[in-house]
Amino acid sequence: MTKTAPQKTKFRRENPEQRREQLIEATLRVIARKGVMGATVREISAEAGVAFSLIRHHFNTKEDLMYAAYAHHMQRMAQLSLASAGDSDRSPIDRMRQCIHDTLSLPVTKSESLQIWAGFIQMVPHDARMKQIHIDTYLGFRATLETLIKDALLAADSHSTPDQIEAKAIACNAVLDGLWLEGSMLPDMLPPAQLIEIAETTIMGIIGPHSDT
Repeated sequence: MTKTAPQKTKFRRENPEQRREQLIEATLRVIARKGVMGATVREISAEAGVAFSLIRHHFNTKEDLMYAAYAHHMQRMAQLSLASAGDSDRSPIDRMRQCIHDTLSLPVTKSESLQIWAGFIQMVPHDARMKQIHIDTYLGFRATLETLIKDALLAADSHSTPDQIEAKAIACNAVLDGLWLEGSMLPDMLPPAQLIEIAETTIMGIIGPHSDT
């Protein structure tokens, strides 16, 4: 009987960006469970199912991995909240309402997301790179709010100066941040529907008269 030669196992080589993202996602999962202090290289490598050396291959230091993880988490949260912000088929106010809904609903309000944010936020005042990541994400989110507010005012034939629009965006961002924080921490006490209603009423009041039409 002729024996067939055993076939060689084919290994799929992932590109560096895919591997980096896998390591970042593993880092975030560990932080959600154990906090930033518990996110050791050993824990992260075990979560990702890789050797220590692979982490060093993609990130020069553990700190670099943490910076990348924080940026990834903040950008993803912003993207989920603002997914409909650029939908030109909807009115500016409808887009603002959708932004409010998305910010104060799952998956943005998942407890894991809050735990990750809380783990990183304590580092922001003491680490220049963490602070810059936070600033960049905040300004990017606020800039999108400014555009929505400006478009809403123009659609209502109302106008504000750039400084006034900036002030409105700062206030709207503060409302969303505060309600997101409390809603994520106390979902049973503060259900999304209640927070969304509060946010809509408050934010439409901040934007100005006739903006809710």
